Amino acid sequence: MSDVTSAIKTVDALLQAYKSGQRSFVSLSLTAADLSDADLKGVDLSYADLSGANLARVNLRGADLSYARLCDADLTDADLRGSMLIGTDLRESKLDNAMLQSADYDPAETHFPKHFDIKAANMRPDR
Repeated sequence: MSDVTSAIKTVDALLQAYKSGQRSFVSLSLTAADLSDADLKGVDLSYADLSGANLARVNLRGADLSYARLCDADLTDADLRGSMLIGTDLRESKLDNAMLQSADYDPAETHFPKHFDIKAANMRPDR
């Protein structure tokens, strides 16, 4: 984890760093954070822990969420088009009306909620 990422402990700090042009937040830990309605287009949140976070209506278009923990997160109406979901843990997450078109996932390593329809979401297998 970079020194910059480890210094970010709050939603406000993350949003301010993003607004200042930072895009890499690898291994960030903000469990149960409220990031609803945030614009984080193109952000790198690989290996981040956002378990239980409120990500409703968040713009994560083109984001790298590889190996991130998003279990039990609310991604209702989130924009994840073109994002990287390789090895991402989305178990128990809420994906109602989430836009996932052209998002990359690994059929062997990405974990989705029970009964999630990958084909209907128009996602792309990485393998």
